[in-house]
Amino acid sequence: MKKLLLLSFFLLIFFVTSCSSGSDDPIINPPDDVTYAGDIKSIIDGKCLGCHTNPPINGAPMSLITYQNVNDAVESRGLIVRVENGSMPPAGTNLTTAQVQALKDWQTGGFMQ
Repeated sequence: MKKLLLLSFFLLIFFVTSCSSGSDDPIINPPDDVTYAGDIKSIIDGKCLGCHTNPPINGAPMSLITYQNVNDAVESRGLIVRVENGSMPPAGTNLTTAQVQALKDWQTGGFMQ
């Protein structure tokens, strides 16, 4: 009887500890607050202003010079979809995954300036 009780105790401990979070579990942290001035402007300046200047050139339909221009492009012109699918920028290097994620985080965070 003692052996059965002892075995039950060890099995209970094993099951409890095996269900706890291990170090290999991913840690999910919320993204840092992304701001236009701190994060987005440099992406736009480096990747978009070759065409989306004021006035736009090379067939670009709008300027992306100001905060409001970029906000409008994300809100109503599908900017994030275009950079995700690689159609923007049409020449040069595409935005990195981190840059696209920064745009998404900026949108999710409420377009902080």
